This record gives sequence, C-alpha cells and structure tokens, in this order.
Amino acid sequence: MMKHFIVLLLFLISCSKIESQQAKVVDVPQSKISEIKNYIKNKDYNQELAVFINFKISSGKYRYFIYDLKNDKIIQRAIVSHGSGSVIPQSNALQFSNIEGSYQSSLGKYSIGESYVGQFGKAYRLKGLDDTNSNAMKRAIVLHSFGCVPDVESQNPACLSLGCPMLSVNAFKETAKYIDKSKLPIILYTFY
Repeated sequence: MMKHFIVLLLFLISCSKIESQQAKVVDVPQSKISEIKNYIKNKDYNQELAVFINFKISSGKYRYFIYDLKNDKIIQRAIVSHGSGSVIPQSNALQFSNIEGSYQSSLGKYSIGESYVGQFGKAYRLKGLDDTNSNAMKRAIVLHSFGCVPDVESQNPACLSLGCPMLSVNAFKETAKYIDKSKLPIILYTFY
C-alpha cells in the first residue's frame, strides 16, 4: 500500500512540474519569439531584447515580459493595463482597434522610441509598425507608468488606460533601465 502511495505522490509531483513549465511557455509562445527574431534580423533594432505583451492573460496577472533573445529567457515580468475601450461588457474577451478615440489597445509590433516627460512623468513614444497599430503616434499611445497599476499579481483586474500600455511605477523604472541602455530601438510586440 505504501509503495502505491509513493508512486502516486511521485506521479503528482512530476505532473505539477510539467504543468508549471508549460505555464511559462504560454507566457510568450515560441512562435511569437521566432517571429520577432526573424523580423529584427539585419534591421536597426536591438537584437538582444524584445518586449512582449500577451493580452490573452488576464490583466491582474503578469503579461508584460522583457525577453532576452540571446539566452531565450524572460528577464522581467510585470502587470500591464489595456485600454478601457478594449473591455467587452459581460465578457473576459478583449477587442482591439487602431482608431483614434476608441480608447482600445492595438495589437502588433511597435518600435520603442525616445523618452519624454509628460503628464504621467517619463514615457516612451511608441511607433506602430503594422496596419493594426499604425496610428499609435497620432493616438499618442505611449509606454508609461501609473500609480494604480499594482506590482504583484492578484485576481483583480488592473486599472484601465486610454489605450496605452501602463506599468506600475516600479516595473516602469526597471524597464527604463533596459530601454535607456539600448543604443538601438527595442521592439514591443502586443498579441492576443
């Protein structure tokens, strides 16, 4: 009887390890990493880092990732908000738009541009590189921090933006270190 219990216990432990490893893979799918590696190859973008936002993950969880493309590992995880217009009432699904005034987040690749100081303090301009986010500059979609975005995961959704990806103050400071050190623009890729 004890032998069966030990075998069952070992089986459960191995299954939980497999599940936790699979959960990490879902954060940033390998297909998205490969897509960005191919996109930046031989272009004037940072070849070592990329930022991914996985909008499939609920907003109270870590879904913003700075990824080390050389060593294939996540080096920063954070909570990031989405636009208030992206919320679909009575649904966990999100909607996205490139239209000014929609207050929706936009999907696609962005080039993280220069920083400036505005109403939210330091922020980075985002240049949309796809048809799905080509109006980012016109819409003033920027990467910035805001005090209502938490540092730690919870079941509660993060506060909403007007379409910008917003980080907590601490997460933004950590991200700024990577962006400011980079001599070439870093790609930010939002997907759903």
